[in-house]
Amino acid sequence: MGFTITPSTAAAKWLGFVMAVWVQAISGNNYTFSNYSDALKTLMNLTQVELNNLSVAKDVGKAFGLLPGLASDHISPSLLLLIGGIEGFIGYGVQWLVVAEIISPLPYWAMCIFLCLGGNSTTWMNTAVLVTCIRNFRKNRGPVSGILKGYVGLSTAIFTDLCVALFSDDASTFLFMLAVIPLAVCFVAALFLREIPPSSTAVEEKEEVRYFGVINTLAVIVAVYLLVYDVTGTHSSSFSLAFAIILLFLLASPLLIPIYISIKNQVRSGSGSISDVEGHVTETEPLLLDEESIAVQETEKKEETEEEEAEEVATEAVVVVERRPPVIGEEHTIFESLRSVDFWILFVSFLCGVGTGLTVMNNMGQIGLALGYTDVSIFVSLLSIFGFFGRIISGTVSEYFIKIAGTPRPLWNAASQILMAVGYIIMAVALPGSLYIGSIVVGICYGIRLAITVPTASELFGLKYYGLVYNVLILNLPLGSFLFSGLLAGYLYDAQATATAGGGNTCTGAHCYRLVFVLMSVACVIGFGLDVLLVIRTKVVYAKIYASKKAKKSMALS
Repeated sequence: MGFTITPSTAAAKWLGFVMAVWVQAISGNNYTFSNYSDALKTLMNLTQVELNNLSVAKDVGKAFGLLPGLASDHISPSLLLLIGGIEGFIGYGVQWLVVAEIISPLPYWAMCIFLCLGGNSTTWMNTAVLVTCIRNFRKNRGPVSGILKGYVGLSTAIFTDLCVALFSDDASTFLFMLAVIPLAVCFVAALFLREIPPSSTAVEEKEEVRYFGVINTLAVIVAVYLLVYDVTGTHSSSFSLAFAIILLFLLASPLLIPIYISIKNQVRSGSGSISDVEGHVTETEPLLLDEESIAVQETEKKEETEEEEAEEVATEAVVVVERRPPVIGEEHTIFESLRSVDFWILFVSFLCGVGTGLTVMNNMGQIGLALGYTDVSIFVSLLSIFGFFGRIISGTVSEYFIKIAGTPRPLWNAASQILMAVGYIIMAVALPGSLYIGSIVVGICYGIRLAITVPTASELFGLKYYGLVYNVLILNLPLGSFLFSGLLAGYLYDAQATATAGGGNTCTGAHCYRLVFVLMSVACVIGFGLDVLLVIRTKVVYAKIYASKKAKKSMALS
């Protein structure tokens, strides 16, 4: 038998999910480096390799995501959130003091430490909300991942556009926002986010799908709203203020769902006493006991007996499973996952997608300047907004195709990898408008990659140790940043650049990043091959998931 969701816990579960959405809407600060990287480069007189290594230090913070992964099974989501908020406040707060010139630039090694703290802060936030929400809504992992990761993608555009609208895109003010706003949101979310038993009936699952559809719609409205603001050029101060106020209202709008559930439950409770009386009569004295009802009772007893026998068989099966290593699709410990070939296929293909995508995000400031753009905020926003569309659409679509055809989820990763390779070739050609198209394509594919991999890992290796498995997978972020951004992009850029007074350098022209884009497209083709291999190896797992969903649907209809 499953858990029973009471009206109060149902509202609390959705309130927790809304808090998770807010946390994700401010936890993409790790992708905003391009908005203030040029200020750091100028203040500290850095070469491109040195600047890229600062971005690597930021991403290395995610390597310590193993800490929140280990902690997630021992401390509450609220404490995870508070640790992340405080750590981010310290990491980004010190960067703000430097860029605002309140203090002198710190030694290079010290700046690396504080960027690392800022990067690590998001791993505590992401672990808290992803692990909790996937466990709370385990029957809808695709939409959960798509929505939460979608808001992470939007967070860069949210921060960027709010800063542009209210503070004229000032780098120091932007860093102040990155330090203060996540801390405040984490404190609020810590009050409401907690693990609640998942849905256990077909009716509850159907309601979840409907509410996820509403949140998806609201998220798309936010994304389109941000996109329209970005593409309409400069705006007056009064218009920008109105934009910021409306944006905040849109971000708060998912609260309508738990409010609606609470009101609906209060209305229903008004007829509670009558229902109790009717229930009492039914339970104490059957009004009619004819042959048909006797037959129904006998059928129910037979079904109960069959269920007990099935449970005994299942228990025996569990004992058998415990005596052998788990196969893919069953619960894995972290060490069992690391010994699985499928885990490493997923890991390396993930590296090819997110490592190259991070390189574009971390270097967008210099890519734009090399191609003659003085303001790169539009490209940062395009990466963010279309990253959102990739995440939210892929999460819902992949879940839909599992339910109707048992389509392996890694298939969508394969499609995104080959499309991302095309995006890098477009950016390498550097025709007029190529950077706009490339930013859109790379944003979509990067978003798909993140949103698909999160539920895929839970389906292949289980939920019991999911916090650790997830944080081992995202070691790809610092590793990919180091390989593709710190080494590949940094050294190839410096090889083309000319020195400037003070020890820095600069490069102008399409040749600055052309070879970088070509090599990253090759990496994506390799990732495509690995994803196709994973599709073949996981067909049996997704066939079982499809059969299970189909059987439950048939039982609900009968």
